[in-house]
Amino acid sequence: MSLLSVLLLSLCVSSLEGFVLVDRKLQLSTRASAISSIGTTTSTSSSTQPSSSRLIRSLATSGDDTNKENTSGSGSSEGIDVSSDPRLYYLRLSRATGIEWGTDLSFAFVYVRAMDPTGAAAMSGKIQVGDQLCQLQAVPIETTKEGEEAPPVVNLVGAPFDYVMSAFAGLGKTVQELDMVFFRGSKEELKAACTGGEASSDPDTVTITVVENKGSGKEVLHTIKAPAGCNIREVLTDNNINVYQSITRWTNCKGKQLCGTCIVDIKEGSQNTNRKSMDEESTLRENPDSYRLACIAFAYGDITVETLPPINAAQWTR
Repeated sequence: MSLLSVLLLSLCVSSLEGFVLVDRKLQLSTRASAISSIGTTTSTSSSTQPSSSRLIRSLATSGDDTNKENTSGSGSSEGIDVSSDPRLYYLRLSRATGIEWGTDLSFAFVYVRAMDPTGAAAMSGKIQVGDQLCQLQAVPIETTKEGEEAPPVVNLVGAPFDYVMSAFAGLGKTVQELDMVFFRGSKEELKAACTGGEASSDPDTVTITVVENKGSGKEVLHTIKAPAGCNIREVLTDNNINVYQSITRWTNCKGKQLCGTCIVDIKEGSQNTNRKSMDEESTLRENPDSYRLACIAFAYGDITVETLPPINAAQWTR
């Protein structure tokens, strides 16, 4: 290596070291400024942050008070008449009920799945695990004045889980207590009470209306009776109705949720089916919301299904 090359290399190294040093100093300076700025912002916000002195009652109303309120309470004079069935009861609870809500796979008829032992519901001594939620009404902080409308009564008998959770989430920020109506009994007993009949041990049946070859000269309409909670793919294939397009009729996964090709369109009654899983949502992400994978879709009420709906070419490349 020539002397000139050595000198040029030394000059480059010196310049690089100088650049790194300057860059390091710049980083330290910037970091120090940022820390100083954060400290100033924190102290300013802490000095202006308002303190909350509002006390929220965390326990349910005592039994005697509850009975008094039941005779003139805002939740029982409208909506469900709790005197119509001895299994119905009214209760005023703190908004923080301490209840874990649950449903069966139909995602309807919300019931008390569990309770926090220190929560308002458990400490009321009246609610039991398994009780069905029937009605909800917010209790205004102040007495409703003449001419003012009372908070609406929300009927939750048989309501979907999402609807019930939305009813709770939609309560105003100032709501501290709730008037609620429960039913002591099973889902079947509640349905029988609503219809004036007796609970049956026989499974409920649903009607599945199937439209094959929609819009073509070979369009066929089927009406099938099946047990509530039935798998849509099984019902259709058991009735010799094809749910697979093209060659997937012979190459599908036989209902094991591996191929994503048993696509149907729930034209009516989608609320009577189970929720889509994240995997199903992803598989059908480029299709309308009413499209379902028949192998993992279950019917809990009457539905109308169209087979072989139009799909994009990308659906076959996943």
